[in-house]
Amino acid sequence: MAQKKIAILVGGGPAPGINSVIGAATIRSCLSGYEVIGIQEGFKWLMEGDTHHTVPLTIEQTSRIHFRGGSTIGIARANPTKDPSLLAKAHDSLKKLGVGKLITIGGDDTAFSAHKLAQASGGDLAVVHVPKTIDNDLDLPFEIPTFGFQTARHLGVGIVQNLMTDARTTSRWYFVVAMGRKAGHLALGIGKAAGATLSLIPEEFHGARMRAIVDTLVGAILKRLSYGRSDGVAVLAEGLVEILPESDLVELANVERDAHGHIRISEIDFGNIIKKAVEKRLGELGVKTTIVAKNIGYELRCADPIPFDMEYTRDLGYCAARFIIEGGTNALITLQNGHFKPMPFEHMMDPETGRMRVRMVDVESTRFRIAQTYMLRLKKEDFSNPAALGKLAQVAHVTPDEFRAQFEHLVVNELPPMTFPPPAVA
Repeated sequence: MAQKKIAILVGGGPAPGINSVIGAATIRSCLSGYEVIGIQEGFKWLMEGDTHHTVPLTIEQTSRIHFRGGSTIGIARANPTKDPSLLAKAHDSLKKLGVGKLITIGGDDTAFSAHKLAQASGGDLAVVHVPKTIDNDLDLPFEIPTFGFQTARHLGVGIVQNLMTDARTTSRWYFVVAMGRKAGHLALGIGKAAGATLSLIPEEFHGARMRAIVDTLVGAILKRLSYGRSDGVAVLAEGLVEILPESDLVELANVERDAHGHIRISEIDFGNIIKKAVEKRLGELGVKTTIVAKNIGYELRCADPIPFDMEYTRDLGYCAARFIIEGGTNALITLQNGHFKPMPFEHMMDPETGRMRVRMVDVESTRFRIAQTYMLRLKKEDFSNPAALGKLAQVAHVTPDEFRAQFEHLVVNELPPMTFPPPAVA
């Protein structure tokens, strides 16, 4: 039997707009006569059978929290799906708290946990999920962002803009590693909007070895030097780590994994690994340059949301509360073309992996192709133009044939030029 108590919990990593969802969902629920409680630190305590880590949520307490970043009820990556007994304990804890309806806020792992908890409850617990991640990698319909992404990109662009000025002033390169565990949306979004020298994302390097990434960066530095510039900014998605064989990353030997089995990318100094590899490669060519590795991500996750995410998340929170109050369950909350549309958990699952599908960057899309066009990196035309090839070989202190032998592998699979349909005739 449905109970007049709604619980809200947050899982995964922080993202701008969490408090906006909590506030809007609380207000809508309270106005409908429900008692609302916040579950502290995600599933951490529930799956241990501990019911003491909760806080009451009221309209007065939450009506202005949408301006602030972070999570007023905390957050954790605890994974109740590791063992059926943990799911059972989480369900039992909620029953002891008198909760019949649960709103979860999080990314793909939290969505998966919400789905499994709903199944484990046998219909006794209504569960809805609000998609949150600055990675923008939940498999929502095209053009629908996960909340927090736009704020993270906005602030990331400001950081990269400042680094671009610093790079030109001091004649150095910055390798900026942006968050994105699997997909390159954030790195590409920041790099493209800021006009960074180039951006590298995992989607275009699947099956590649470290050499391809290193040579792409080395090639960009050499090409920049051939133009008389010794500065630049490369934005790298941290997810590049996960597509490389661990034999290419000896530093990974003792790296921990999180509760969901993912490499703790934050434990890997990927920026410095790449920096050292590029410096070594340049050294072999007798080229000297100053490279600084910089990680951005933690600065973005708990930032105050920009107005886009503030409005977007308040809408999501309202829809989550109203949907679950009116009997909805087992669905992810979305707004599509300005209209609320729940997406059943089952529709978000990858039948091959049994996990939530991940949305990747489409490297054949016009949007990515335009981004790539503006990047400074080696292209086929550099090898077909004798003058350009000669200048590149000169700065690399090798012959044109030697340069071709070392770097032409980067452009073998280059996509053909974009074609546009002819304009419609009136």
